[in-house]
Amino acid sequence: MEYISSAEAAKKLKISPRRFQQKCAKGEIPGAKKQGRRWFVPQSAVLDQSETKKPLPVGVSDYKVASSEYYYVDKTMLIKEFLDNRPLVSLFTRPRRFGKTLNMDMLRVFFEKSDEDNSVYFTDKAIWPYGKAYTAHQGRYPVIYFSFKDVKCSCWQETYEMITMLIAAEFRRHSDLASSDRLSDYEKGQFGRLAEGKASSAEYQLSLNALSLLLHKHYGEKAVIIIDEYDTPIQQGHTMGFYNEIIAFMRNFFSGGLKDNPHLAFGFLTGILRVAKESIFSGLSIHSILDAPYCSYFGFTKEEVRQMLDYYGYGHKMDEVCAWYDGYRFGDMEIFNPWSVINYIAEGCFPKAFWQSTGSNDIIGEIVGEANDEIQEGLYQLLSGETVTSYIDTGVIYPEVASNPYSIYSFLLIAGYLKVVKEYPQHDGNYLCDVAIPNKEIALVYGKEVLSRTGKTSDAISMQQALLSGDAKKLQKLLEEFLLTSVSSFDGTSESFYHGMMLGLCALLRSRYHIRSNIESGYGRFDIALLPRSPSDPGFIFEFKYASKGNENLDALADKALAQIDEKKYEAELNAQGVKRITKIGIAFKGKKASVKQAPHIV
Repeated sequence: MEYISSAEAAKKLKISPRRFQQKCAKGEIPGAKKQGRRWFVPQSAVLDQSETKKPLPVGVSDYKVASSEYYYVDKTMLIKEFLDNRPLVSLFTRPRRFGKTLNMDMLRVFFEKSDEDNSVYFTDKAIWPYGKAYTAHQGRYPVIYFSFKDVKCSCWQETYEMITMLIAAEFRRHSDLASSDRLSDYEKGQFGRLAEGKASSAEYQLSLNALSLLLHKHYGEKAVIIIDEYDTPIQQGHTMGFYNEIIAFMRNFFSGGLKDNPHLAFGFLTGILRVAKESIFSGLSIHSILDAPYCSYFGFTKEEVRQMLDYYGYGHKMDEVCAWYDGYRFGDMEIFNPWSVINYIAEGCFPKAFWQSTGSNDIIGEIVGEANDEIQEGLYQLLSGETVTSYIDTGVIYPEVASNPYSIYSFLLIAGYLKVVKEYPQHDGNYLCDVAIPNKEIALVYGKEVLSRTGKTSDAISMQQALLSGDAKKLQKLLEEFLLTSVSSFDGTSESFYHGMMLGLCALLRSRYHIRSNIESGYGRFDIALLPRSPSDPGFIFEFKYASKGNENLDALADKALAQIDEKKYEAELNAQGVKRITKIGIAFKGKKASVKQAPHIV
């Protein structure tokens, strides 16, 4: 039997040598042997792994390529469900990187009339055995397809130019119309202006309607309109200050093509938000993450993830995948983040926050910045692993993030930063929901953005070290330095502000502690408690006081907070959880000053 080094084997498999050595150590490579510090493996074992597995579709959104050359999770039953229900226009709102673009390209390839026989990409898929009632629609319609996912410009003029370029490119894709004997000279002239990028603003705004009319006349078949990530330029307009301009353009563009259009067979749109309140379109069938229809087609189901892990020999990693990338609930189904699962397997099953690098999280920074004290505390509660109950409006729009702080949870849920734990449907079509952070990956993203608001991560780590070492004087010094450099004098105006700030600082300890806030214990409610995950670590109870009067003594106020822990017997909850060593900490705040008092461990 011929053996090769682990470094050579890792190169053949296109993974890091460290990852491959870990696989050897865990017994995942048959016949692997260790000599000294080096691993050697049978060449046949490497060939078995490298030659029999399809590659993973990292970043592949072309349906033809993904379904024929890569490991493909079959989502073609989306087509059947749509044809069974036949809504005229369907909007699917999902977080970024949940397979929207790949699914829209699948619909394009299925429905579009083409010189190429595209049925070959579906004959081995789940949709095909259902027969002619569905397969008769394959290759039948002229299709208009736009993707706005890359329209991320810094000003309205650049955005307008980019959108008009996309419109011109889509007209040129239907070049047969230029010589069609079914179109009038005027219509050919209109086609030429739009295809050459020489049309007026009004023509561009009505171009979706115009192209569907021309295609209908030429082919004798109504058009299918597919628009992917329709709201990307709208979010960019909100962030960069040209929201009104992009909304005005999009309102006319979409209305002409999707509302009361006699040349439309049916339409599909995807986006993150619904933007319903801007009247961009009405009368369409909306499918948000809270709706049951189509819930399994965006993202991976648990069984699909299990099958993928088994295929690549990582079936034993299911618990880790669940902890990092599961937790979403679309409709009534448990859903995994597909982008992160694919990248996790591609990198040898080493968990990382893959999703955070796929787009800007600036909106989270804006949300944290606009939050009032009550919302701020709720955000920190989420970061600490708790749930928050909030009214969820699936029609939330970007400007409401600033004008209505209670829209924050709606946006975070729809954008993929929260999950629904429990829902209570309301008569207005919206929901009252218990929401929480879905998994470890999003906790890392969330924690980074929240800490950017409350201060530097290094400061937080230093304070945690002082806390764990029982050094109250050092904790007070670091806390005052933190307040001096990171907190505005306009912020520290209530106990709830300082409570939220401390909750955020404690949140980085969630790998070692269960963090509890405002929980009933003994004869009252403690402010914050840290319950150790390991019996060797101490527990902590915090009580905070805020000096609302200018002449209050902070040391005396901190002593009062510490005494309250004893008087109210706040340690009862920790004792009930089996925590034997408990450190009590009273902290008083006043502007950018703090006093920390600490009681010894209870053994």
